[in-house]
Amino acid sequence: MMGALVGLLVSLWPRAGSLYELTGEEEWPGQLAGAAHWLNTAVRPAPHLAPTAITPSGLSPFGMNTFLQQEVEPEKRARSLQLIHDAGFRWIRQEFTWEDIEIHGKGDFIDRRNDPDGVDAWAKYDNIVDLAEKYDVAIIARLSNPPSWTRALPDEEAGALAPPDDYADFGDFAAAVAARYKGRVTYFQLWNEPNGNDEWGLGNVDPEAFTELLCVGYQAIKEVNPDAVVLAGALTPTIAMNGRNMNDLIFLQRMYNAGAADCFDVMSAQGYGLFSGATDQRLRPTVINYPHHLFIRDVMVRNGDAGKPIWISEMGWNTAPEGIPADFGRVTAAQQATYGVEAYQRAQAEWPWLEVVNYWFFKRPADYEKDQSWYYFHLLEPDFTPLPAFGALADYANSGPAVRPMPGWVYVWDGLRPYLFLISSAILFFGVLRFLFPKEIGD
Repeated sequence: MMGALVGLLVSLWPRAGSLYELTGEEEWPGQLAGAAHWLNTAVRPAPHLAPTAITPSGLSPFGMNTFLQQEVEPEKRARSLQLIHDAGFRWIRQEFTWEDIEIHGKGDFIDRRNDPDGVDAWAKYDNIVDLAEKYDVAIIARLSNPPSWTRALPDEEAGALAPPDDYADFGDFAAAVAARYKGRVTYFQLWNEPNGNDEWGLGNVDPEAFTELLCVGYQAIKEVNPDAVVLAGALTPTIAMNGRNMNDLIFLQRMYNAGAADCFDVMSAQGYGLFSGATDQRLRPTVINYPHHLFIRDVMVRNGDAGKPIWISEMGWNTAPEGIPADFGRVTAAQQATYGVEAYQRAQAEWPWLEVVNYWFFKRPADYEKDQSWYYFHLLEPDFTPLPAFGALADYANSGPAVRPMPGWVYVWDGLRPYLFLISSAILFFGVLRFLFPKEIGD
């Protein structure tokens, strides 16, 4: 009885020195609810993570999402990249927006939207690549946002982000970008959140169709540059199953069923904390928190893809003020700073398969979206005034943090914990029965 009770307590005891470390919650009601939730999730089967299947790459984990294509003045692009570099970040995840490059028709790279004579649509992207090289920042080029000419249906019916009617058009565009910047841009992410948020248009999401698009883009890029690294579009973490949105784990499994394993080198995931901090250890597929990507890793391992890393496309916490809907959670500026640093610390210490984490996001060119909650992920104001989180992240990235990796036995223990709980609780249950009904049990 005593051994079973000890086993039960040991199986439930968390790897945390405080309720905050356990739940990522700072207020006691959230901590108590989070602790109860953790007890429930701790005894469930743990994700298959295969931490030793990944060879350390030595890549810097510090990435930043940018919107440099929206900065009209080249001087502001230069200032942005200098600040990003000086803050210790070595990656930018930057859109190479299809509808902004091949604007008016197939093979037409002249922008005539504001000038009848036209200007070179590649020019500002050439400038971004030049500046990234100057400031020693690598580019993850996100390829998405098809122009309207790629679809027969108007945007109002198909959705402005709907895929092209002919996936070969996407392949040709991806090849054009890869060829133009061969030797200068190596990393390409194909699409973003194809399983929801209308980023597959206004029709139903389709993992098999997305896999086909992914494979077309992958093959086109590799033909131009065999050394290129192709990232699958990050899946939005969602539990919704309503046609225009699909649970990311189901979507990914169907991608694998359709042959996606041969069409990407790196898997992408999102890393939003929403209503809890980066230390949150609760794990359940229906809960969206910072470590949700462990379930993405589990799907990869189960499909024989343990050797591929995951890169976080977007990580951050939202500081929407009162009066703005808390669509993405709401934290203070100080919490945003703390959680961002802890997110990098945890990724470096616990998750060897997670190579690069891109913070969402650097800044917007103007404040015309300040009435929208998503605007408040930003680290700098449009006039380059830094928010507390930017300074905290810069201090951490530039400190050359020596993070001690989590011992391998911990992964083994997390896998064994549910079985110890089951065995101990069963022994304890029958022990209680024997104590309460000794004669009946003896007979």
